[in-house]
Amino acid sequence: MTEPATAPAPAAVRPAPAGPAAPANDPPALQLRDAGLGFGRRTLWTHLDLSIARGEFVAVLGSNGSGKTSLLRTILGEVALTSGSGAISGRPLGRGSTDVGYVPQKIAIDAATMIKARDVVRMGLDGHRWGLPVAVGARRRRIRSRIDELLESVGAGEFGDAPVSMLSGGELQRIRVAEALASDPVLLLCDEPLAALDLRHQQDIAALIDAQRRLRGTAVLFVTHDINPVLPYVDQVLYLAGGSFRLGRPDEVLTSAGLSELYGAPVDVLRAQGRIIVVSSTEAVGHQSHDDHAATELGGEWR
Repeated sequence: MTEPATAPAPAAVRPAPAGPAAPANDPPALQLRDAGLGFGRRTLWTHLDLSIARGEFVAVLGSNGSGKTSLLRTILGEVALTSGSGAISGRPLGRGSTDVGYVPQKIAIDAATMIKARDVVRMGLDGHRWGLPVAVGARRRRIRSRIDELLESVGAGEFGDAPVSMLSGGELQRIRVAEALASDPVLLLCDEPLAALDLRHQQDIAALIDAQRRLRGTAVLFVTHDINPVLPYVDQVLYLAGGSFRLGRPDEVLTSAGLSELYGAPVDVLRAQGRIIVVSSTEAVGHQSHDDHAATELGGEWR
């Protein structure tokens, strides 16, 4: 990876993380060392060194097929690294870690589904356990109180008893955030949670995730096609493309020179009214502008 090119001033001022400070000797929330991932003859990325401190917000950008979602699957323990190593709070990557919360893309809900929003949140509390969760007496009251607390923390208290099929996209994503935070994770993985939401709900959910990471000191790894809704909150950007990457502050990574070098083709990075727009004269970039609110990632094995 080349050193980031000199860049203009940041497009937005990013206040420092204000969550609970971790002890100085605590390991990073996420540590990848010389990490690589590939499928067959295809290399998605290699020699990736990434350290995310507690309370830090890192955005992951890149073209379709660059390995953004595959990176999250690796951290979740669903896919093994091809090379290198990774750890969450000092423990090797693996399935079922309660130190990791996961917010998926907005997904379609069958209109006949009657499961309540609070039941989805409860899955974040005990969904990792085998068997049917049964709680009685004091434990049941504690669980209900904890669910109420989580719902209120994400502004979803008013519709906690509503069927999820009746919720709007923005309301459903609030429930997903509450579910992901239920185990009080040190790392929150967000896989395009703003996709298919309108601009207002994009801003609301981005601000909600930022507020929760500051309150809890949770590290955030946020995959997105559009940097703009999260730009005020981002500490680092990881940009994946063409089997390589760039990592640094937004004003270091999101430059015409840097992205042109990464893609091997001319790329212009424009700044207008506090927003960032990436424009390519070729098909090399392979994804929609960072100013496209309706951007969604194409399906496929490598994402």
